[in-house]
Amino acid sequence: MSAAETPVPLACGVVAIGRNEGERLKRCLSSARQAGAIVYVDSGSNDGSVAWARSQGIEVVELDMREGFTAARARNAGFRRLRELCPQLQLVQFVDGDCELAAGWLAAGIGFLQREAHAAAVFGRRRERHPERSIYNRICDAEWDTPLGEARACGGDVMMRSQALEAVGGYRDDFIAGEEPELCVRLRAAGWTIWRIEAEMTRHDAAMTRFGQWWRRNVRSGYAFALGRAAHGAPPERMWVWESRRAWLWGIWLPLACAAGVIAFGAPGLALLVIYPLQLARRIPRQHGALRERIGLAALELLGRFAEGTGQLRFAADHLFRGRSQIIEYK
Repeated sequence: MSAAETPVPLACGVVAIGRNEGERLKRCLSSARQAGAIVYVDSGSNDGSVAWARSQGIEVVELDMREGFTAARARNAGFRRLRELCPQLQLVQFVDGDCELAAGWLAAGIGFLQREAHAAAVFGRRRERHPERSIYNRICDAEWDTPLGEARACGGDVMMRSQALEAVGGYRDDFIAGEEPELCVRLRAAGWTIWRIEAEMTRHDAAMTRFGQWWRRNVRSGYAFALGRAAHGAPPERMWVWESRRAWLWGIWLPLACAAGVIAFGAPGLALLVIYPLQLARRIPRQHGALRERIGLAALELLGRFAEGTGQLRFAADHLFRGRSQIIEYK
């Protein structure tokens, strides 16, 4: 390629979002210094995050919490402010405040989007900072390891083309969870593509060491499945239809069937519960690690269906009574 044919490097800014992230936020914003511009969107922190960010010369947007907080709303607000500050920016890197950008990631992402004109978004490997500290952190680390190549959806840490994001109207403010896959549905429908490349992108600090945290995270997943199904469950997308049905089957209908069996037949009705240990036995060989680790992972996977069912019920209640969805936090 001649010098005249060399593409002009794309300009990229960073939007970070967070709430009471403390030291995690400091690592996050420090790692973003390689970007041309940074906007931090805060959602009601009381740990000094806003003051620290401003002391570092970083542009801060404080969300009005009376309107309710969602990560989607925070990202949209940050992107709008970034465009006001730097209208020429063609790319935006979104990053959660509990994540740290890997050295070299921005260059890798920019290079890919520069080569792939039809790509709206690109993401790399997100790793858990301390997978050794709990089985819950290890589950997160495994979830982040998605297949390489063209993808149907991305997560919260992603580099996006400003043109594509604006064309589809950004994230949906009312999605309290699962807002990234929902956005990707609209991007793909508009003819854009989403890619996962083989490059280190971010290091995430879930800090999940208690069962209750893991449970709430799975309740949020169940709620997200219901949201996605309600928005895009019709063919051809059928977004999260199976995941929603799975949550209802294992987390709601089967327990109700067992209760009905006990009411109808007494103690013999408990025999219906045998389906759960059978499912556990079926899933153990499909996990990774030593036998003890596999048993633990399979047990949590099965218990997770009850949490997802709870999320489905919360969505149904909000929809039925027209209540405003409340963010589900696990930290």
